[in-house]
Amino acid sequence: MEAVQQALGQLVDWGNLQSQPDTARVATIEDFYRKRLLYRMTSGGEAVEAGLRAFVEAFARRAELQSVALEDIRARLISLAQLMRESPPDAPKVHSALRELVHIFEGLSNNAEAFMAGLARTIELQRAEAAAVMSFKARLIDYLQRFIGDLVTRSSQIAELLIDLKPLERAFLQIAAERDARNAAPGDAATDAEAVEIRLIAWNERWAGLRRWFVSGGRDRAQAELLRASALSAIPRLLQAVSLLHERRAGRSDRAADFRRLALWFAAAGGDGNAHRLWRAAFALSPARHLALAVADEKVSANTAWRDSPGIAVLPKLREQGVLPTRGAPTRIHDRSLERNLLAARVAAEAAQTEAARHRLASNRDIRLSELGRLNSSSFRMFLTLLGEALASQTDPDEPVERLTCDGTLIVRLVPLAAHLEAEITTDLGTFRGRDHVLLIRRT
Repeated sequence: MEAVQQALGQLVDWGNLQSQPDTARVATIEDFYRKRLLYRMTSGGEAVEAGLRAFVEAFARRAELQSVALEDIRARLISLAQLMRESPPDAPKVHSALRELVHIFEGLSNNAEAFMAGLARTIELQRAEAAAVMSFKARLIDYLQRFIGDLVTRSSQIAELLIDLKPLERAFLQIAAERDARNAAPGDAATDAEAVEIRLIAWNERWAGLRRWFVSGGRDRAQAELLRASALSAIPRLLQAVSLLHERRAGRSDRAADFRRLALWFAAAGGDGNAHRLWRAAFALSPARHLALAVADEKVSANTAWRDSPGIAVLPKLREQGVLPTRGAPTRIHDRSLERNLLAARVAAEAAQTEAARHRLASNRDIRLSELGRLNSSSFRMFLTLLGEALASQTDPDEPVERLTCDGTLIVRLVPLAAHLEAEITTDLGTFRGRDHVLLIRRT
């Protein structure tokens, strides 16, 4: 419950939730004093939930190139042209055809964008398994070729239909805007006209986006052509990634290539001295003086070549971290026994003080506060703690109260006396005064 309360409090601080006290009836005094809140989601919290839901859906969605959507767009454009030739046009059918057309087009464009972005990431196959790459390559190339063929055929037909519908654009977009404006909140004539104008602008933007996808304008190429070019370029990139994978699989140690590279290094050595040093390093003829490791045979001198030296045991720290262990004796372990003894003595002293205070206060009999006598500091602190727990449960200062302490070891009962009676308790920390009570403290 503490973790839940912390999470709810954090959401309230962020503005996702609103909290208010719960004023419902309670059955016990503890429930009355417990913090009880009711929560409701704010408009910002609803927006956050909607954003997270959209993120999860977009993250889980598998993008695709929708060849069927191209045929659906062509069919909707033909149907729209036939509806606009009627006199007068059927407004509900025109509006429905436009909404379906926009919905299909948005799905096509969003999926195509997501697919090409994912394809650019998928082509980085250097870390993939060979069998998976081979299977993916064949299926992906077939998929791209099929979509490219449909795109070449359908995009030209869709572009011709869009060009034929250009004289009728304002008419059917005005019909759609007027039907959408019927859902606006009621207002005066100016408000209604503004609602129609806003929706007309939105429909013009949607239609312009559809035209830019399939119809080239001036220097700007149609998005369908760019998509086709991107899909075509993806095929050679995929084949290149596969060839790199083949090279990685076939790349083995080639001794002839190593000797050719070494010959180039000798040619560029720039002198006999450099050539001799390269020769000794390449064929392990240099001495092992720089490696401070003890060999098993003490007769082996430091001038012995690596090739002629016996095997040595490499320390784990050198193998794993590349460094040698520090020389000399190991680090001394500090003796903490004195500190531990001091801590144990302090804990024991505190426990003895607490037990003495319990023994001093828990008399198992009724006693007036004015008769408690002098209290030392530990007894007085415990007395204040017990008195605070008892008074926290009291609803009326003139009524007696009895309460079990938080640790469940003591029962405290307070019975108030007359209001004019005052108790005075002398302690090591000062003098405590207040209304006199009859006190009972007993062990459970």
